[in-house]
Amino acid sequence: MNTSERPPAAPEAATGRHFEPDLRRMTRINLRPIASPMPLGFYTVAIASTIVGCLQLGWLGDDAHRAVGLTIAPAFVLQLLVSFFAFGARDVLAATLMACFSGTWLASALVLVTDAPDGARVLGVLNLLFTLFALLMASVARPKRALWLVLCVAVPRFAAAAAYNLTDAEALGQVSGALGLLLAAVAMYAAFALMLEDMRGEEVLPIGRSGPAHRAVEGDLSVQLRNLERQAGVRRTL
Repeated sequence: MNTSERPPAAPEAATGRHFEPDLRRMTRINLRPIASPMPLGFYTVAIASTIVGCLQLGWLGDDAHRAVGLTIAPAFVLQLLVSFFAFGARDVLAATLMACFSGTWLASALVLVTDAPDGARVLGVLNLLFTLFALLMASVARPKRALWLVLCVAVPRFAAAAAYNLTDAEALGQVSGALGLLLAAVAMYAAFALMLEDMRGEEVLPIGRSGPAHRAVEGDLSVQLRNLERQAGVRRTL
C-alpha cells in the first residue's frame, strides 16, 4: 500500500509550545546621556560635614544645634536628587551611597532641630550602622578612587561620631569634628576634580581610577555597551 509522505511536524505543533523568533535584530536600546551628578553629591557632603564638624569642635556655640539642623536639612534633598540620577546612569554604588548619606543628614537634622529625648544615642546607633555600611562599600569601591577615598575618611569619621553620641565623651567629639573637616576637604577635592573632568572632557586633577572605572572613561563606545543587555532596566528582572 502506497502512502503519501507528509512533512515533519513543526516543533511547536509537537510540543504545544510557541517559540518566538530571534528578536535581537529587532531590538533597540535607547540611552539618554546625563551630566554626572557626583560633583553635586560630593559638594553636599563637604558642606554638611563642615557645618557638623564645626559644631562638634565647639566653634559655633552651645545653642547652635537647631541652626545646624536647619542648615544641613537641604543636604537630604540634594543628595537624594544625586542618587536618583546616579541610578539612571546605572551606577548603583554611587547611587546607594548618596541615598544613604541623604537619609543620614535628614535624621541628624530632625534630631538636632527637635531636640528629641535620647536623640544623641539614637544617632549614635545610626552612625554606627552607617560606619559598617561605608566599610562594606569601601571594600568594593577601590576602582572608583574618588568615591573610595571619600569612604575611607567617612568610615573613621562616622565611627568617631557614633562613639561620641553613645558616650558623650568630649574628646571623641573633637576627633569626630576634625575628621568631619578632613572628610569635607576630600569630598571638595573629588567634586572639583570631577567637575573639571566633565567640563574639559579629560582628567585634569588626578583621581586614580582603575579597572572598570578607568575603562568606562577612557574606553570607546564598544566598552561602554559591553554586557548592556544584563544591566538593570534592560534585563527582564532585577
